[in-house]
Amino acid sequence: MALGFFSSAGAQDQVSSPDAKRLSTAVFAGGCFWCVEADFDKVDGVVSTVSGYTGGTVVNPTYEQVSHKKTGHYEAVKVTYDPDKVSYDALVDYYFHHIDPTDSTGQFCDKGDSYRSAVFVANADQREVAETEVEMIDHSGVLGTPVVTKILDASTFWPAEDYHQDYYKKNPLKYRYYRTACGRDARVKKVWADGASGH
Repeated sequence: MALGFFSSAGAQDQVSSPDAKRLSTAVFAGGCFWCVEADFDKVDGVVSTVSGYTGGTVVNPTYEQVSHKKTGHYEAVKVTYDPDKVSYDALVDYYFHHIDPTDSTGQFCDKGDSYRSAVFVANADQREVAETEVEMIDHSGVLGTPVVTKILDASTFWPAEDYHQDYYKKNPLKYRYYRTACGRDARVKKVWADGASGH
């Protein structure tokens, strides 16, 4: 902010509302939102992540409803990022390489509709990027089987309960145990490595 005092008047106008016009959002569902949130928080250029629910019909859904009832909602994460530091294309590519895009029943140890993978696109540009990524992965044959991750139009995103936000930071031991026991990292490594080696 201090730099603004040494800038011209025109530059000061830009500094007065830092990042307000430059930030963009992306929404991804990739199984447990604790894990998706933790993965995206590692990306340079990601400003914030919020766990929540989207894609369904129930207004202001609860975790209990999404997990155990037919709400149509996915567990998802809204990623706010600085497009000057990381592109939407890069985020989509990162997302696919941190899930199992070949599983239509959920992700890893979590099965059920709410744990399925999907990219929720806000406009035609985002849809084109996501669909092109899927085509590239399928065409490469790297996974050995087609991508089943859905590309869906974005709908209302409902933030999850407070205790789900930054869960991996608030409960590091429980989170690490869950992630390991669920086999997320081992499965991701196997899916992408086996496909690449033709197994």
